[in-house]
Amino acid sequence: MEEKEFDYINVIPLVDVMLVLLTIVLTTSTFIATGVIPIDLPRAAHKQEMTLKIQTVEIDKNGLIYFNSRPMTIESLQDSMQKLDKNNPVLIKADREIALQVFVDVLDLVKTLGFTKVSLQTEIKR
Repeated sequence: MEEKEFDYINVIPLVDVMLVLLTIVLTTSTFIATGVIPIDLPRAAHKQEMTLKIQTVEIDKNGLIYFNSRPMTIESLQDSMQKLDKNNPVLIKADREIALQVFVDVLDLVKTLGFTKVSLQTEIKR
């Protein structure tokens, strides 16, 4: 019995496998993103108080700086932040209308002081 040569490759099984993999990835990523996967967390006997507090630096549209809702200059901001634990997270909220230099000055100050957990709050465009 003579065997025939293949003139083409059948890609239908490959497409089937890829669609199954795509379905699995999309399903699991949806659960992870929305947090729908039910998890029963373990319980501790004693409640631990969180000693770190989020420090907030806000810059309004006039370029005025507020540290934890108190108005400050860049120099007084530096004095206030030097006393803090460097592990505290810092959240920077800046108005979109400000001059870029004010934001860069504040960010540079925060990084120079050694804070490593720095976040910038933004708003999602709808």
